[in-house]
Amino acid sequence: MIRRALFFFLGIGHFLVAQEPITVEWIYGDEAARLTGTPYHFWTSSSQLIVFDASSDSRWVVLDPRSDKRTRWLDENQSLKSLEGLVSNANRPVSLPWPSEISGDGRLALYEFESDLFLLNSSTSTFSRLTDTQEEEVAARFSPDGSKVSFVRKNNLFVYDLASGRETQLTYDGGETVLNGTLTWLYWEEIFDRVDLGYWWSPDSKSIAYLQSDETGVSVVRWTDFKPAIPREILQRYPKTGGVNPLVRVGVVGADGSSTKWLGLEKYPYEYIGRVRWLPDSRRVSVQTLNREQTKSDVLVVTLSSGECQKIMTENDPGWINFHDDMIFLGKNDSFLWLSERTGYGHIYKGDLNGRLSPITAGEWTVKPSGGKGSICHVDEKEGYVYFTALEKSSTERHLYRIRMDGKRMERLTTQVGTHKIFFSPDGQFYLDEFSSSSSLPELILCKQDGRRAASVSPDRSQVLKKMNIQFPELFSIPAQDGFMMPAQIMKPSDFDPSKKYPLIVYVYGGPGAPVVANQWNRDQWYNQLLVENGFLVAKVDNRSATAISKTLENTVARLQASDGELNDLVDAVKWLKLQPYVDSERIGVWGWSGGGTFTLLALSRSKEFKAGISVAPVTDWHYYDTKYGEASMKTPEANPAGYAKTSLPQYAKDLHGRLLLVFGTYDDNVHPQNSFHFIDELVKSNIPFDLMIYPMRKHGISDRPARIHLYTKMIEFWKEHLAN
Repeated sequence: MIRRALFFFLGIGHFLVAQEPITVEWIYGDEAARLTGTPYHFWTSSSQLIVFDASSDSRWVVLDPRSDKRTRWLDENQSLKSLEGLVSNANRPVSLPWPSEISGDGRLALYEFESDLFLLNSSTSTFSRLTDTQEEEVAARFSPDGSKVSFVRKNNLFVYDLASGRETQLTYDGGETVLNGTLTWLYWEEIFDRVDLGYWWSPDSKSIAYLQSDETGVSVVRWTDFKPAIPREILQRYPKTGGVNPLVRVGVVGADGSSTKWLGLEKYPYEYIGRVRWLPDSRRVSVQTLNREQTKSDVLVVTLSSGECQKIMTENDPGWINFHDDMIFLGKNDSFLWLSERTGYGHIYKGDLNGRLSPITAGEWTVKPSGGKGSICHVDEKEGYVYFTALEKSSTERHLYRIRMDGKRMERLTTQVGTHKIFFSPDGQFYLDEFSSSSSLPELILCKQDGRRAASVSPDRSQVLKKMNIQFPELFSIPAQDGFMMPAQIMKPSDFDPSKKYPLIVYVYGGPGAPVVANQWNRDQWYNQLLVENGFLVAKVDNRSATAISKTLENTVARLQASDGELNDLVDAVKWLKLQPYVDSERIGVWGWSGGGTFTLLALSRSKEFKAGISVAPVTDWHYYDTKYGEASMKTPEANPAGYAKTSLPQYAKDLHGRLLLVFGTYDDNVHPQNSFHFIDELVKSNIPFDLMIYPMRKHGISDRPARIHLYTKMIEFWKEHLAN
C-alpha cells in the first residue's frame, strides 16, 4: 500500500521538509494549492483510471484497478513540442494542464488555446488543430462514441467529424439575443451550477437535444470599465425579480445537419426548463420543467417520431422545488430512479412512465450529493443495488451507502469520520473516494465496490499538518431557544488558555440548504489559522434553514429569506457563545460573503451582539437579485410585497451597531454593486462611519491572486483594529 501511494504522489516529499510560516501570500500560492489538492482523474468507458498529478514526476498515469498495472498516458514533453507552430510562443503553455474534455475511450482530449479548439491524441502525444476562426468556440464536447466534437460558435451549434475533418453547422438563428446550445447567465448561474451545459448528445451519437434561449425581453445591465481612456462598456442581460425571463424551448437536431424538431411542450405550460435527458433508446427525450412560482415541476417524456408529449410525474412543494441530477433511466421496463423531497426529506424512489413511484430510501435524513453530479453514484441493475451519498449519519458528514431497490438491506460503506466524495467506475466495480475531515487533508482512495480499500491514489498528509502546528476546529452543537441543535465549530489558538477571554469571529452564510459547518477540510482553515495565531477564536454556525438536514427546515424561510428566522438562530448561537468563560462577550465579530455578506448586514443592523463585521458582496434588497434564486423563496415582488419590504436591508442601515467593512467588486455580475451602493447611501444619510474596499473590474469571487491577498490582508488588519483591543 505504501509503495502504491508513493508511485502516485512522488511530489509529496517536498512537503515533509520545514515549512515556511503561513501568510496570506502563502495561502494563495502554489504550495497551499498543492498541499490541499488531489489529482485530477477520469474514468474511461472501460473503467481504466486516468490520473493527472501536477506535483508528481509521473504526472500522467493510467491505472487498471483490476491488475494494478500502471502505464504512462502520454509524453508531456512530446505533446508540448507538437504545439510549436500551432500556438504562438506567448500563449503556448509551459506545462500541460488538465484537458477540458476526454473521450470515453480515454484516447483523445480537448484543449482550448487562443480561443480555438485543439485535439490531443494521447497514444501519439501529438496535437492537431480543429478550429481556426476569429470567433471563440465554447462548450466543446465529444460525442458518446468519440467520433465527433460538438461546440458552440456565435451562439450556434456545430459538429466536427474527426474522421473526415468536416465541420457541420447545425443551427443558424443564433445571435445577440438567441442562444443555441449555450446558456444565458441566469441558467448558467442558477440552474446548471455554473457549467455551460446547454445541449445533450443522444446515446447513439446521432442527434443532439439543445436548449434555445431567447433573451429579447430580458433587462439589460451596463458595466463600465476603468480603461481605456474612453472606458469600454459591457452589457449583461440579467432578469431581476419580477422581471422578464429568457424564453426557453428544447429542440433535437441531427448530427448530420438535418433540421431541428422542436419538442411540443405547450400542453404543460412552464417558466423554466431545468433538466433534459435522453432515454436509453435514443428515441425519446425527458424534460423537467418548473412554473414561475417554483412550486410545481413536471417531468415530461417526448417521443421524437410522433411528437407525443407525456407527463409522467409532477412534484409539488409549498416552498419551492430544488432541481437535481438524480433522474436515472434504467435499462428495463421504462423505469427510472428519482430523488424527491415530497416527505420533507430528500429520498430515492423508483418510478415508471405511468407515474407510479415507490420509495427506496426513507427516514428523517436526507440523500445529498457529495462530489459527482448527483446523489445516486451508481446503479447495479444485475444485483439490484443503488449506491448513493447521504447525511444519514450526520448533517456535517457525507457518506456512501448502498441499498437494494426494494428498500431493504441498507448499509454504509464508508467508515472514516468525515466527508466522502464518490466517483464510481462505469462498470461499478471500483470507486474513488476523495476523503477529508476537519483535521485531515484531502486524500484520494481507490476502493472496491463493497467499500474495501484497494489503493491510495494520493496519500494521507496529516503528518504535514503536524509539522505546521495547525489547529483544527472542534465540532459541537448549540441549542436554539426552542431546543433545535445548530451545528457549530470553533478553532482556538495553540496556546489556548481557558482562564483567559478571547475575541471571537463568527463566519456565516445562512442560505437555505447551504451549510458551512462540515467535517471536511476547507481551504479557509488556512486563513482561520492566521486568525487564531493572532489571538482570535473563530467559529462557524448554521441556522436551521442552512443545515441541509431537510427541505422542511429550508422552507422555514419561504417568503421571508434573510430575516427573522435566520437572525433569531444566529443571535441564540452568539448568546450561547458569550456565556462560555473563555469568550470576551464585548469583542464579537461576524463576517460572510454573498449570502453571508447579507447575513452580516442583517446581524449588524438588527441586533446588538457584534462589535464589528465584514460584509463581502451582499444582497441588500431582493428587488436587485435574479428571478430564479430570488423568487424561489421570496416569490415575485407583486406576490409578496410585505416580504420584500421587511427584508430590504437599507432601511435598517441607520441602526447599524458595530464597525462595518463593506467589500465588493465593480464588475460583480452576480450580486450587482447597486446592492452595496444602496446600503452605503443610507449609511451616509445617517452619518454612520464605515470602511469600504472596492476591487475594480472584479466579479463576485474577487478571485485573482493579487485581489485575494489584498482583501484577506485587509480583513486581518480590520479585525486587529476593531476586535483585538
